[in-house]
Amino acid sequence: MKYLVFIILFGALSFYLSVSPTNNADWSLDQQRLPSAKINNDLVTIESVRNFTYRSTTDYTPAYYDKTYDLSKLKSVDYIVEPFGDFSGAAHTFLSFGFEGDEYVAISVEIRKKKGQSFSPLKGLLKQYELVYVVADEKDVIKLRTNFRKDDVYVYPTKIDQAHAKELFLSMIERVNKLYNEPEFYNTITNTCTTNIVRHVNEISEVKVPFSYKVLMPGYSDKLAYDLGLLDTPLPYDKIRERYQINDKAMKYADEKDFSTKIRE
Repeated sequence: MKYLVFIILFGALSFYLSVSPTNNADWSLDQQRLPSAKINNDLVTIESVRNFTYRSTTDYTPAYYDKTYDLSKLKSVDYIVEPFGDFSGAAHTFLSFGFEGDEYVAISVEIRKKKGQSFSPLKGLLKQYELVYVVADEKDVIKLRTNFRKDDVYVYPTKIDQAHAKELFLSMIERVNKLYNEPEFYNTITNTCTTNIVRHVNEISEVKVPFSYKVLMPGYSDKLAYDLGLLDTPLPYDKIRERYQINDKAMKYADEKDFSTKIRE
């Protein structure tokens, strides 16, 4: 019996090690197109910035645009936290970059779902999802969460100067291009939304984000960022979620052209 168990385990391990990530699959409609970018000094042209119009979480009109961002006009980076589910540690995190003229572009590290798939932390350990960097308009990636998923969303300003903001943006864009050509598997522990943000931040910041359960459980990651002095706020921690929750504003200004400015007022 023990030999049979050994053979089964060996076979399962061999299969696991043999599976390779791919960019060719029957992807969910919202993740069929990968973004890519061309970098010319301070000018970064991103192809396939996602900008869907949602009627529900499952009913939407796909749309993309190409846009050139001038890094000499980059002025802010916001850290965005979306808690979800019944467990307080569960959350999605992403960054949004603000440019002069009140233009914003968000970069969200997610699983790349095949049609019919939904997220499972266990499956995320078993090479069931590829990794994708979604580059999106805030009217897509924020409104999806506030107005249709009905999750709480917190938009935190960060303490970062322009030079480091440029480095952070380029670090993430270089990863966008790498994934366009070299797919990777998502992993629930080692290759997630928050672990990737931490890697990018640690590449460019004098303040290093340490290994912490608050990274593995990103519903607590805003507390970690606050304690490290990375958030630009004079408020005590017990007041920041109340101050930086943007759900009511996202609902009120959903159809405004200056949506991104309104939710930050």
